[in-house]
Amino acid sequence: MQEDRAPGPDALATAIAAEIPRLRRFARVLTRGGDQADDLVQETLLRAIAAQAQFEPGTNLRAWLFTILRHARAAAARRAARSPILEAETLPEAAVSGGQEERQAMRDVANAFRQLASIHREALWLVVVEGLDYSEAARILNVPPGTLRSRLSRAREALRQGIGLEPGEEGGSP
Repeated sequence: MQEDRAPGPDALATAIAAEIPRLRRFARVLTRGGDQADDLVQETLLRAIAAQAQFEPGTNLRAWLFTILRHARAAAARRAARSPILEAETLPEAAVSGGQEERQAMRDVANAFRQLASIHREALWLVVVEGLDYSEAARILNVPPGTLRSRLSRAREALRQGIGLEPGEEGGSP
């Protein structure tokens, strides 16, 4: 009789645990800080466990978790806005093997990425780094797919300009 039931909590917990590295990467993009990112992932996991009955088997677990993470980040941002304590925002240095030119190029890209508006950083990260398709990323960001495409186009162009490429010039851009 158990074969008729949906996957148990252990199976869902295992699937959620497999997504933790992706959650941590996206949290770092949103928070720009290691400790804040870890706190955000922990909050996301707590919310996901508490709401596991709301997850529909057969749907995209990663998209569901990323949506929870964004909502948790928004709640944290609202709390932080009310707090009298200001925290410095830093993006961890990206590890790059190779020579000086490669390190400098990576710094240039990281600096250009930091300068992007948050809506552009989020869109670019979800599609380019996490590999989500446009419809999933649009759903996570709660925007129409056309808006997502527009944000991606603007983000890519801003990155090109940020690293010194001419508009429309291809040169290792994301």
